[in-house]
Amino acid sequence: MKTVLLSYFSAARSLTQRGVLWHLMWPTLAAAAVWTSLLVSSWSSLVEVGNRLITGMPLVGGWLAASETALLVALVMYKIGLVVLALPIIYVTAAFLVAAVALPLMADKVAGMDYADIARRRGGSQMGSVWNALVSVLQFLLLLVISLPFWLIPGVGLILSLVLTAWLNQRAFRYDALMAHADAFEMKDLPARHASGLFGVGLLGAVMAHVPFINLFAPALSGLAFVHYLLSALRVSRQSENIIEVK
Repeated sequence: MKTVLLSYFSAARSLTQRGVLWHLMWPTLAAAAVWTSLLVSSWSSLVEVGNRLITGMPLVGGWLAASETALLVALVMYKIGLVVLALPIIYVTAAFLVAAVALPLMADKVAGMDYADIARRRGGSQMGSVWNALVSVLQFLLLLVISLPFWLIPGVGLILSLVLTAWLNQRAFRYDALMAHADAFEMKDLPARHASGLFGVGLLGAVMAHVPFINLFAPALSGLAFVHYLLSALRVSRQSENIIEVK
């Protein structure tokens, strides 16, 4: 847990570096602007669809249609559901933008300041980063859809949301954290050896994603924490490597 917290403290310190703070903000702001615009522009159509779905429900649809009060309550719940559903969609979009664009740029700046002693073996690429981000998001959405029935159980929805978001964070950001410095073997070996720690970094990022205002910066800050966690681990691994070679 100490290493996880240190990675976030280091990430917060990195925000003082020139250009890093902007990359912290723009992915979430862009994702929020796009999805909010789409939601507002299609609101009437979505409400109309919701009205048809509610009144067409088996067993209770007819009763809801006949009761103005019950239909109003059902529509209010439906509208709240639309807004709530938009939040994870915004986060996932922001996470994709962070992983595919912002984090490689932030990682380069941070590495130049804090990890200049680590040789760059370039086991990854920008195209690999985009592909990894896309696959991560698609897998997350699939897992989200599969888990939907369990969200009806009180309290389980929050736990699933945290676990799935933690999984998305570590799956999407670990590639970018290592792609410039690790070789092909290290790209696979380090995440495997630090699986529990990486999940911890992702879980703390998932918690921040559920806190108002902080959630605006959660994807990028979590990504920065992965950079510090994995590059620190790579430095230790390389030092051990050198000790073995000297012996």
